[in-house]
Amino acid sequence: MHPHTPLIPRRARRRVVAALSAAFLCTAGMTALPAAARTGDTGAAPATTPAGTAASAAPRLPDGLARTPPMGFNNWNSTHCGADFNEAMIKGIADLFVEKGLKAAGYEYVNLDDCWAQKDRDANGKLVPDTTRFPNGIKAVADYVHSKGLKLGIYTSAGTTTCARAMPGALGHEYSDARQFADWGVDYLKYDNCNNQGVDAKQRYTTMRDALKATGRPIVYSICEWGENKPWEWAADVGHLWRTTGDIGDVWDSAVGIFKENAPLAKYAGPGHWNDPDMLEVGNGGMTDTEYRSHFSLWSMMAAPLLIGTDLRKASRATYDILGNREVIGLDQDPLGKQAEVLKSDGGRWVLSKPLADGDRAVALFNESDRPQRIATTAKEAGLPQASGYRLRDLWKHEDTHTAGEIAATVPAHGTLVYRVSPDRRWAHYPPAVETGADGIEPIEVGAEARVATLTRNLGRTPAFDVKVSLKGPQGWRVEPVTSTGSPALPPDKELVTAWKIAPLAGTKPGAYELALTTDYRSARGQQVTQTLPLPVFAVQAPPAGTSYASDLTWITATNGYGPVERDMSVGGPRAGDGTPLRIGGVTYPKGLGAHAPSEITYYTGNKCSAFSAQVGVDDETGDQGSVSFEVWADGQRVAESGKLTGKDPAKAVSASVAGARTVRLVVQDVGDGYQYDHGDWADAKFSC
Repeated sequence: MHPHTPLIPRRARRRVVAALSAAFLCTAGMTALPAAARTGDTGAAPATTPAGTAASAAPRLPDGLARTPPMGFNNWNSTHCGADFNEAMIKGIADLFVEKGLKAAGYEYVNLDDCWAQKDRDANGKLVPDTTRFPNGIKAVADYVHSKGLKLGIYTSAGTTTCARAMPGALGHEYSDARQFADWGVDYLKYDNCNNQGVDAKQRYTTMRDALKATGRPIVYSICEWGENKPWEWAADVGHLWRTTGDIGDVWDSAVGIFKENAPLAKYAGPGHWNDPDMLEVGNGGMTDTEYRSHFSLWSMMAAPLLIGTDLRKASRATYDILGNREVIGLDQDPLGKQAEVLKSDGGRWVLSKPLADGDRAVALFNESDRPQRIATTAKEAGLPQASGYRLRDLWKHEDTHTAGEIAATVPAHGTLVYRVSPDRRWAHYPPAVETGADGIEPIEVGAEARVATLTRNLGRTPAFDVKVSLKGPQGWRVEPVTSTGSPALPPDKELVTAWKIAPLAGTKPGAYELALTTDYRSARGQQVTQTLPLPVFAVQAPPAGTSYASDLTWITATNGYGPVERDMSVGGPRAGDGTPLRIGGVTYPKGLGAHAPSEITYYTGNKCSAFSAQVGVDDETGDQGSVSFEVWADGQRVAESGKLTGKDPAKAVSASVAGARTVRLVVQDVGDGYQYDHGDWADAKFSC
């Protein structure tokens, strides 16, 4: 494999492979003919309906399949083509679907991805299962999965070979391969896009649709062409679902980026035809549980297929709790089949609303940013009719409150709150919803004291009684109220503001810590409510006098477009520590920061530093690809920028005055041509203090 291949997202690698394949055909003097004409499908359509034109004879989809988004499992995100992908794994997943209640929650399909077959067809042009992975063949696996009341899915590509180049693709063999799948008892086909020889996408995918229909077996058809040909505009009568994006990665920015691509396509989704933003990464370890809950919540709001991508044999209780949340799954599987609409999007604050079959609305408050933020909407904005009160069902806490109409909360960084909201004549039976939050908490210097204000507000129509607010910090920290922490009664739309003094324990190491803001109150009917909101706080210390390398200092926050920010190495890949020595234009730098656009790294300088300097550029590991710009910001003001730099450019010196600044933010931006290969190094980065 080329040494730079791991740096390329899988979708980009597929494009490169497809382009190379097309180039080979051109240099060989071949003409791009219809697939069946080139290879001769041994299971071709009847003579009266040539394989290349069979679309005109096939019935329209939908055909009663996938009336709600498919739910199940696919091995790719956890195993790729590794040895763990085999018959034992697939049977084990089927067993766990039953044992862990996932089947009862709606998960149905157990799907094989790439690498299940041998690299060559047999003498009759038939696909041959890999005898090491599947010694008893695919039909035996299907029979086992079916015996559990589940269904089996399989994978191939609309090309000459599959994306891992591990097995033959179906281009030119559509009818023969579809017949094999049906004979084996396959219930679902994922049809990929690699090595397609430039054959028109609609033709390739329509031919396989017709081949599947010709078998007479009901098979859900998943079009996986990464959204390159806008399948949402033409594939509703070709497949049951279509990928709208490139492959997902097990990192926060990948999940958010895919959400942003898929969310605007709501009008194209519905029963039997779904937008597919790719499989779930929940449980694979690259995100926090908070981020995985957001991932799962957003996919469910978008009526996306829910295909588990982690090896459930190794999954934690937290992973099962997320994947098995039936109330959130109920939004995804709602029979109305509507994808959520984005109501608001500003400053990383998102509000989504999804109409449901019973007249309720699902409302998601999503915080994309790396700090807690207040997000608010109303029942009216969400599309609900006027009512005297609304039931507010928190689908992660599984708790009911009522609201007069406002839906508001402080949402943790990278978190998502999901509510089922309904006009309810019995609204008074539920406690009033009480919003609890805090103003933005500034970094607290070790040895100093900070002031924080918290807010508690009644969103309901009845009073909240015996309201008590408490704020706790890490052990040894001093947290004291300055104003009142309670109220005998908090009437509707009234608030309690409490001021606090906070001082870290002497000797606290710089870094991220957490405060816990708890509100207790009682409803008019005697119901006791306790809610706790985690609030991140950063203990900071100004850099020492003299010159310090940025990679030796503790940053406040760091976000990165691909993988984590690295110290004294390039960003490499998605995991921490997988980079190489920083190298720009052939020059190696022993100190610095490895980043990837879009990236922001924030340092506390506490008015103690005068200057920042670095040698910046695209790391050589990209193979002369990538293009970025670098910016330095001091207390919200841009004080230096590099201009556009590409992988072919040498390092550029950047320096900035940061005198008087409390914080300095180092930013790497994409320059408008996509984030692929945008590995931006802050080499030799130093503060003078």
